[in-house]
Amino acid sequence: MDQWTIAVLGEGGVGKTELSIAFALNTFVGALLPSQSMPPIIMPDEEPDPQFFRKQFVVDNHMCFVEVRAPTAGQVAKPPENEFLAEAQGFVLVYSIASRSSFDRIEEFHQAVVRVKGADAVFILIGNKCDERLDREVSKDDGAALARQLGCEFVETSAKTAQNVDRTFTNIVRALRQKEAQSLATQNHSGKGKKKKKNCIIL
Repeated sequence: MDQWTIAVLGEGGVGKTELSIAFALNTFVGALLPSQSMPPIIMPDEEPDPQFFRKQFVVDNHMCFVEVRAPTAGQVAKPPENEFLAEAQGFVLVYSIASRSSFDRIEEFHQAVVRVKGADAVFILIGNKCDERLDREVSKDDGAALARQLGCEFVETSAKTAQNVDRTFTNIVRALRQKEAQSLATQNHSGKGKKKKKNCIIL
């Protein structure tokens, strides 16, 4: 079973925690009553952390374990040793379609990751709160254009209704697996080349 750590990044108020809850609980946030407490989704003997959400689920017939982290914007802004970025493999960049300012900050979060993880980090761009269509400030075309610029997939979601939430995390797991497979293939090819060179030297 493969294991992945995914960081959900974005300006405050865009729905990072709500997206994480909707994914981890396999439900939509609108179904939870205001007084209803969230069931614990933590491993035994670990300290509970409201910003960490863990889930096992199947992607393409293979089970995986995903830990989703939703740091605050302030935590992301810390120096490169920031554990949230350093320990994550995949990154969900989130803005609200009802907030142009949150969209305008996406590149800031993207660059924060690139500084720590490199330009080949795995991203997916999310336009959250797509249920708030009447308050839309960011068009789908703008979102798609930014995703092309960043070289990643773009999806509009709603944590309130769970629209495209599972799709988001399923697709980023697929992208992470693809990157890992490519890395292993490159290492194997490099190893074979080194082995042949060694044989030539010995002969």
